[in-house]
Amino acid sequence: MKRFSFLLSLLAYLLYGEKLSGISLSSEGVVYQKLKPMDGHPLPIIILLITLFITPLHNSAPDTACRSTCGSIQVKYPFGTGYGCGSPRFQPYVTCNSDQLMLTTHTGSYLITSVSYKDSTVTTTTPYMSTCNSMQPSPNLGLDWTSPFQLGPSIFLLLSCTPPTSSLTIKGSPVCDPSSSYLCASIYTCPSVVSLGLPLFPPTNTCCVYSPANFNSKGELDLRAMKCIGYASIASFQDSPTDPSKWQYGVKLKYTNGAFDDYDMNNKCNTCEDSGGVCGYSPPSNSFVCTCNNGFNTSTDCHNNYNPIQDYEDLIGSSTSLTTWKIWLGLLADLIFCIAA
Repeated sequence: MKRFSFLLSLLAYLLYGEKLSGISLSSEGVVYQKLKPMDGHPLPIIILLITLFITPLHNSAPDTACRSTCGSIQVKYPFGTGYGCGSPRFQPYVTCNSDQLMLTTHTGSYLITSVSYKDSTVTTTTPYMSTCNSMQPSPNLGLDWTSPFQLGPSIFLLLSCTPPTSSLTIKGSPVCDPSSSYLCASIYTCPSVVSLGLPLFPPTNTCCVYSPANFNSKGELDLRAMKCIGYASIASFQDSPTDPSKWQYGVKLKYTNGAFDDYDMNNKCNTCEDSGGVCGYSPPSNSFVCTCNNGFNTSTDCHNNYNPIQDYEDLIGSSTSLTTWKIWLGLLADLIFCIAA
């Protein structure tokens, strides 16, 4: 709006010879100052004005450039490193903070340690999840029902529960898998069990192998309702099913692409990424954009040099805005000829 106000003020001065507040450029932006009536031809100043007016249209870049990595993790569509990156369906939940890829839900923020784009899974860890080396009481773990994530093939071990866990049920159905009770015996050999108020080598009837796991109606693993103090989640046994010191701990989650995500991936994003670009979107219309290393967004890929006419719509945000800009530029061109005549 400041740009429009300044434009109208300057045009009024050029047309009617009235005094107005002018501008000078500084690192702080636009600084207004008094101008005296101008003698001579106004055409050079109008040309300068239009140059300043148009320049931001094709030099604008995202406040935070989209990146293809976050720390050591490769970031590809549908994930992104920040606002305007990846798919808008995933951006509220997955972001890159301080070179750490994080998943945020209503129960907390969790570190993403690995992503399998082939299997459409991510592995997360929580600061209060127990491992063989460290055990502690755990708050509830949860996912948002509106998110594109759901529980994957992880095995949950519920620890320090009220015995006997064989009687633990949810809606009348048994929770624990008795055929995998050896996992409880294995993790209870870890000395850190004492942090859960258990003795060394505690009885296994205070442990429950919860597999396949499920969340309650709030989208949470409610440990208090199941009368357990902590949990461990096993993402992989690493070929050592009885040695908990070698297990890979983490919660595996599956993610699902929406119809528009699949369309953009198959028709646009692969081409963008093959050209060295990063896939993203342009708010508020959330139309697909390809972010290139030079900071510009294009609607196709980074093999094409940046073309401001082709990409005005992506940068401005909608076809309606593009038409409005064209009208303004047309009016400015008419004013040049009228005043110069």
